[in-house]
Amino acid sequence: MGPRKKTTKLQSSGGSNVDEQALTSFERKDYINELSHEVLCHIFRYLPMKDIVCMECLSRKLREAVSLYLRVIKIVDLCAGCWWEYMPSGFTDRSFLILLKKMPDLEQLYGLHPRYLERRRVRGYEAFSIPGVLEALQACPNLLGLETSHLELVEAIWNYMPQVHILGKFRNRNGAFPIPAENKLTIPVTAKLQTLHLVGVNVPEIPCVSMLRHLYLKWVRLTKPQPFKDFLCVNLRSFVMRNCAGPTNSLKYVPLVTGLASARNLEQLELVRVPFLGGLIQHVVEDSWRSGGFRNLHTIVFGACKNALEVDLGYLIITAARRLHELRIQPSLTKDGVFSALKMAELEFPQFETLHLGYVDDFLLQCKMSHLELVKYGLADVIENPGIITDIGIKVVNEVFTNIKYLLIYNCPHLHNPHQWITDHSRWSRLVDLTLVRCHAIRLESFCHFVELLPCLEFICLDQMFREPPKGCARVGLSAGTGIGVSSALVSNQNASNDNNQHHHPNEANMPPAPPPVNNINNNQRQQEHDEPLEINGLQEEDEDEVDEVAYEEEKMELEPHIDIKEAEDGIGIENMAGPICQAGTSQPPDEEQAGPSGVNHQCRTASAVAPKLPSAVSDSDSDEEEGLVSRLIPPACLQEPASCAKDLSKARPRVAVRRKRMADKSTSTSDPVTEDDHIQVLSLKSKNLVGITLTNCGITDLVLKDCPKMMFIHATRCRVLKQLKIERAPIVNRFDFAQCKKLDMDQVLDQILRMPPERNRIIYMRPMHQIDSIALERQLFQGPYPYHIAVVHEFSNPPNIHNKVRIRSWMDTIANICQELIKYEFFPETTRKDDVNMYPKYPWGRDIYTLEGIVDGAPYSMITDFPWLRTLRAADPNSYARCDFEDDESTTIYAPRRKGQLSADICMETIGEEISESRQSKKGVFQRVVVLFLHHCDMPGEPVDDDYI
Repeated sequence: MGPRKKTTKLQSSGGSNVDEQALTSFERKDYINELSHEVLCHIFRYLPMKDIVCMECLSRKLREAVSLYLRVIKIVDLCAGCWWEYMPSGFTDRSFLILLKKMPDLEQLYGLHPRYLERRRVRGYEAFSIPGVLEALQACPNLLGLETSHLELVEAIWNYMPQVHILGKFRNRNGAFPIPAENKLTIPVTAKLQTLHLVGVNVPEIPCVSMLRHLYLKWVRLTKPQPFKDFLCVNLRSFVMRNCAGPTNSLKYVPLVTGLASARNLEQLELVRVPFLGGLIQHVVEDSWRSGGFRNLHTIVFGACKNALEVDLGYLIITAARRLHELRIQPSLTKDGVFSALKMAELEFPQFETLHLGYVDDFLLQCKMSHLELVKYGLADVIENPGIITDIGIKVVNEVFTNIKYLLIYNCPHLHNPHQWITDHSRWSRLVDLTLVRCHAIRLESFCHFVELLPCLEFICLDQMFREPPKGCARVGLSAGTGIGVSSALVSNQNASNDNNQHHHPNEANMPPAPPPVNNINNNQRQQEHDEPLEINGLQEEDEDEVDEVAYEEEKMELEPHIDIKEAEDGIGIENMAGPICQAGTSQPPDEEQAGPSGVNHQCRTASAVAPKLPSAVSDSDSDEEEGLVSRLIPPACLQEPASCAKDLSKARPRVAVRRKRMADKSTSTSDPVTEDDHIQVLSLKSKNLVGITLTNCGITDLVLKDCPKMMFIHATRCRVLKQLKIERAPIVNRFDFAQCKKLDMDQVLDQILRMPPERNRIIYMRPMHQIDSIALERQLFQGPYPYHIAVVHEFSNPPNIHNKVRIRSWMDTIANICQELIKYEFFPETTRKDDVNMYPKYPWGRDIYTLEGIVDGAPYSMITDFPWLRTLRAADPNSYARCDFEDDESTTIYAPRRKGQLSADICMETIGEEISESRQSKKGVFQRVVVLFLHHCDMPGEPVDDDYI
């Protein structure tokens, strides 16, 4: 391509021709070729190897500079620092050999990550093969080490170039489970590497590798009968063994544990599904702790270790007490006795921060294979039951680990009252992050009090907590929500995260759920409307404050020979109620609001006596047995007319024993379903330092922010019965995410958020599961007394795309900053909505409303807003600050300020100067803050769409 020619001549004088010739010579001057070789080589240091090699064909000067640079270079990175990438494609054995021959002084080669290598050469076929790579590497006489991730290549290097070190972390990239048969690796004793990270590989044995510092084994099949007989890595610092297919004989793991004890610098020990001999670690610790064995551990992880005993874990904790940072304990060891023993040892844990109780490996939670399939592929035969730790045990945990910062408890069904975990001696004053998963029996009221007692708590994560009780509890005479039962204690931990919209484990189908306690009802406004105690099918709810676990059990009832209930006025009766007495099962009810016998599994047990026809009138007998029977035989129509039934059932107070079982309702022959409202459960938060809360699959109906001055975000996902949000004092909360919350009252939630004082810009992300009247929604937002500029974004991508949602956060603050600058320094009038609501009863309600539409990644979006300045900024040309290192522009998102150079409010105000002048003349006011409502319509049909981002 030739130099550009000047096409316009303003003057044809002689002086002009001289200037033109000077300009032409200036344009033709090649400054790159005028640079010295040394300067060019210095420039090459900042360029990827791919670009350097490409410069050889540009000019003779550059070719000479490239050749000189390659001749003296000692360190080469074929992936340009991106270790997760692959090296450039297109190499063959011949071209790779030519390249490395140009680097005689090469010492370290990084980024040797080929996408594919042939195992052997094929005559007459140009390919990239393992023998070709070895030949090229051997052409570098000074090569000391290289970085690679190819299994067969590293094994060939160990065999044919044993003097070469493996740099960085060796991690194979083709790992999978079930373990592929072609993934094989034999580790020699002479291997020179420091970090070995194997995933989905067949390995004969783990030998003695003196240089090894970090060993990570995941889904590794150990093929020899005794794979650890020579294991000895004295310099080992990290040892992780997760879900490996090794020997089933526990005695064969003895050399492994003794070898780990010899690693005096061992800092991280993670054993998941390793069937070592119970009590083995105790004896090894006793023999080695004086010489430094396990003394430097800062991370201990036990998960699904079949034979592990409390003494094994306890001895490790005691030995590593001074340096211990993190502890993850499997459910079988999550019990009171472990921590009581640690308390008696009177130890100090000055550096301890993280505790995970009931730890279950992510692979077991996410894997869709059954237990038998896992065993078939060689994993240890282990079925984990939930932890049996109680409130007393957690209280001891508080006394032992006083400096804890991060606490995660998974599937501990015997925890009831968290506020009792706090003691006068230790208040967990450093606890920052609290995560509770599947602890179904925890009482909501106690949890709210517990949060208030934690002085430094910042983040709360609740997953599958406070489940709503099954529908039909009132129908069958069940005082629901007591958190009673043993369902969680009988459920395997495996596959626990595959329940999606369900709030219980798939294997819990035939097991009674453990619903939350009845005293979780904190909504005083709803309950105090009725002075009378709540009655369910004539059963007055008892006080459920006992900690002891109770179950429902009907007492033996003496039946009258002839009983017949009839309502003369309505013509309702029950006759011939003979047959088996059915006991209600406890499967999770469907999402429908109606539930009755169709939503309950029945286990029928044969009655010892058949009940004949009932008498035509109910006698005023004082027999509790008769009254208990009558209360369970009331037809549904009578339930809907309490006034007519009260006169006949004024004395019906059935006796409730300490142990009770759920009872089915056989009141009618048609088993008509009963409409029942959701059990009210209010999560009330009061915390001085709480920053955010994440709710997933929780059974709360109301979320109340009482006093949270530092709260910044709320995330709620798949909370099926969450309906209302109440904000009493949370001035700076600015991010709200409600995804797949089926019953959320959008109007109430939006009104609560928009009525907050305008102290922050706020973004509200919602994924409703029902059709929305967009016109009514826009009228509510733009007409209401809300002192914000408002934008409503409708996103229709499916599967969900988060580009617009993420990008909006980057520029909505800029719009607000412009308005604040104008109000503060330019004396712009600030708009208030107190008077405007009455002054503008019709569209556009005193606002400048407009619509922006477009397509992002093939999916349309629409934004209805009254944001000022946005249209002008979008239409402006890029300025000198424009940055083109971002992919997004107006074709991929709503507004891309970086592509236009609009990086701050001051720069933007220069662009919109004319619009500001026009607004000043018209005395048009602005708000200081903005609110964005982002509606994702992918779940509109009512079926939730899988999304990795929530």
